[in-house]
Amino acid sequence: MTGTAPLQVLPREFFARDVLEVAPDLLGREIESTAGGRPVRLRLVEVEAYAGQVDPGSHAFRGRTARNAVMFGPAGHAYVYFTYGMHHCVNVVTGQEGRASAVLLRAAVVTAGEGAVRERRPRSTPRDLARGPARLTQALGIDRSWDGTDLCVPDSGLRMLPGEPVPADRIATGPRVGVAGDGAPTPWRFWVRDCPAVSVYRPAVARPRRGAQRPVGHAGGSTT
Repeated sequence: MTGTAPLQVLPREFFARDVLEVAPDLLGREIESTAGGRPVRLRLVEVEAYAGQVDPGSHAFRGRTARNAVMFGPAGHAYVYFTYGMHHCVNVVTGQEGRASAVLLRAAVVTAGEGAVRERRPRSTPRDLARGPARLTQALGIDRSWDGTDLCVPDSGLRMLPGEPVPADRIATGPRVGVAGDGAPTPWRFWVRDCPAVSVYRPAVARPRRGAQRPVGHAGGSTT
């Protein structure tokens, strides 16, 4: 008797590590979406790490809210949020439950389902189809309704696949995009060297606010 082997996904143990271990290890891995019945697979080439309540750049820095609750749950789930009134961004929850660390998926290369991606992003060049966190999320066809999706289940509509990890000597690191304040100098953005699909670095422009400064980060800066 023959049958189809189950799809191999990254196990939860992969994500249940320190965020700074998981983030660079995600480069070269793939995320697959079946949103709208149109399978799309992307190979990750740029990510950013956010360390929860010890990280001024993180959405979780000031504690748990209805918006960021998924970050405090088990590792291996998707944290999807809406920003600037127009963009969705997707992150992968990491570490121990209750610590709220996560990795923002910043840029990727389409490896399957390019037709569906081009329908969703008809004016994009090949380099720009998933270049930047908002474009990446749009390419996958997901929105806030996918928040909390378990990425470690083979039949999930959004899942993480092993792909081909990138060797350490091909990984670059530097400051996160659009992060201001105390978290600005943290070199927690990781990307594949010389990859044209990596997004453009833009430092945050600090804006005066009344009272304490709100953390800017976790894609709170550039989303394109």
